[in-house]
Amino acid sequence: MRLTRGDQTLGLEVLTGEDGQFSLNDIPPGNFQLTVSSIGFATQASSGILHPGEMYMVPQIALSVATSVTEVRVTPPLAELAEVQIKEEEKQRVLGVIPNFYVTYIPNAIPLTPKQKFELAWKTSMDPVSFGLTAAIAGVQQALDQFSGYGQGAEGYGKRYGAAYADFSIGTFIGSAALPSLFRQDPRYFYKGSGSRRSRFLYAVANSVICKGDNGHWQASYSTILGSIAAGGISNLYYPANDRGAALTFENAAIGIGATAAANILQEFVIRKLTPNAPNPTPPKP
Repeated sequence: MRLTRGDQTLGLEVLTGEDGQFSLNDIPPGNFQLTVSSIGFATQASSGILHPGEMYMVPQIALSVATSVTEVRVTPPLAELAEVQIKEEEKQRVLGVIPNFYVTYIPNAIPLTPKQKFELAWKTSMDPVSFGLTAAIAGVQQALDQFSGYGQGAEGYGKRYGAAYADFSIGTFIGSAALPSLFRQDPRYFYKGSGSRRSRFLYAVANSVICKGDNGHWQASYSTILGSIAAGGISNLYYPANDRGAALTFENAAIGIGATAAANILQEFVIRKLTPNAPNPTPPKP
């Protein structure tokens, strides 16, 4: 305990006995404040006036256990945080219509779980706009008489439509869900949005053959490359006989990689401006 007078400490300190009693001698008369402290207990104070020649009995002082403040931070599981980010991505539509789910404007977006990768592929494949775009592609193919083995008329159009949708859905599930789950890679395009035009252009092109792994490191995009080859191989099961073969499969895979590079360039310089629900990106720290 410590004895003070006004804002000055008298320099008198004393320890109590085992029974808690104490005494101070040769105290000058006047106002005083007695401060009692002990580790683990709240500090208490008692004040009074000591008159000349007086023996002052300090009222009993009881120390209470000190109040401790414990800060508890509850962080949601990463899968839940990723789900929140996916819900925002599912609102991204070019011109408010065309799905733009496979791009994230968050530089450090949470990696997707295998379940989330398959759910995103399913929602993309089953989106009504996807069916409409497939119908347009089949119409162009029919007008140009591509895959002539399918013939013309309603039957030929139906076959082209089925083949085009199969290409799209199989490519999406293999290249954006199955293989990314196997290789632990993120199927999304991570929007750069900063730096020189040249650096952004090179970044977009490079992302046709590299991707971000679930561990946050950049790596070769085995999912995209092998996914294009696998989807092309499976297409031999339903393409006309004249449009089958290993050469065509690898040719289509190369075309697919080139198309991905072109799409990434559009993502980097054009599509962001045409996507009203896209969040403002936070530039990554250098």
